Amino acid sequence: MSTYDTIGKSYAQFRLPDRRIVDCLLNALQLKPGSTIADIGAGTGGYSRAIAERGFVVYAVEPSEVMRSQAIPHPHVKWFDGCAEAIPLPDNSVDAAICILSLHHFTDLEAALLEIHRVVRTGAIAFFTYDSQARKDFWLDDYFPFLWEYDEDSFFPLEYIVSFIQTHLKNTVDIYPFPLPPDLTDLFLAAGWQQPKMYLNSEIRASMSAFALTDPQLVETGVKQLEADLASGEWQIKYGKYLEFTEFDVGYRIIVAK
Repeated sequence: MSTYDTIGKSYAQFRLPDRRIVDCLLNALQLKPGSTIADIGAGTGGYSRAIAERGFVVYAVEPSEVMRSQAIPHPHVKWFDGCAEAIPLPDNSVDAAICILSLHHFTDLEAALLEIHRVVRTGAIAFFTYDSQARKDFWLDDYFPFLWEYDEDSFFPLEYIVSFIQTHLKNTVDIYPFPLPPDLTDLFLAAGWQQPKMYLNSEIRASMSAFALTDPQLVETGVKQLEADLASGEWQIKYGKYLEFTEFDVGYRIIVAK
């Protein structure tokens, strides 16, 4: 059973595609409308649908039936039950591929990268991921210190990913920072950097794997402290400076392999 058959039940509600992420990915791919893009680890298909609405054909590959069942149908999105390590597509069958915040969930990263490379003709592969080595101090860590350990255990160093792509896929690699705006529609882990009350919502936390896969007692301890600090004004005193930022670079990156 896929992990997301258990924790992915609220994804379609809170993990809505953000147009700025879509813009960055499509800009990186540099494809003509009508081209075919594989979305590996497509989840509930929000990004697949958003890209299809821009005029592309999308092959959405996702192993979780619970996630696939939440997808809103689109005539230019074709779904495949499969994982990144064994993509159910022929060789050279798509013009490009994307992978959005799913690299850290692959059971065999090297096999997955080789598979993605296998199905792409000559176009680019764009990954939206997180660089734990570029991580900066973030108030969220003060309430949920286990997030540091989760990041270190879950995310491969970008240097390793880039080295593997260059050595085994023979691709050139570019890396672009993605500073987070304060109004993301895709509520992944750091999306609420300027909206602390967001983390008090258990349904929103359930759509963030770092919370969903952690001991609930550890999570609840942090939630209670955050709630108390927000009520007393202590959060504002300690972290009010975040409200003055127009964006925040906490380590999210777009990797483009060509």
